Amino acid sequence: MDDGRPLFQQIAELIEDSIIDGSLGEETRAPSTNELAAFHRINPATAANGINKLVADGLLYKKRGVGMFVAAGARDALLERRRTTFAEAYIAPLLVEARRLGMDAEDLKKMIDTWRDDA
Repeated sequence: MDDGRPLFQQIAELIEDSIIDGSLGEETRAPSTNELAAFHRINPATAANGINKLVADGLLYKKRGVGMFVAAGARDALLERRRTTFAEAYIAPLLVEARRLGMDAEDLKKMIDTWRDDA
């Protein structure tokens, strides 16, 4: 767990991944800061920062005396955010380069279909 990004961001992303893949469903309890700290062998304050980021993003909420829970709509919100990020990081540059190469949407579709068939 150390790809150069701050650990709290990595913790937040791990929880986000669990929400997206369904292993952490909406309205279910999220791991506590102590559970995250023990499992990943990090400072509880670091785990808390990751949890707090998700609370600030509206993905988790606190039930007093019970713990943190996944908010309703969290999965859809994450999917939308990640799709937008994906488009900005990959699709926009792809389209720019395709235009430089004189390719249109149909050319790109054929290329994608060829790669998909090979995978």
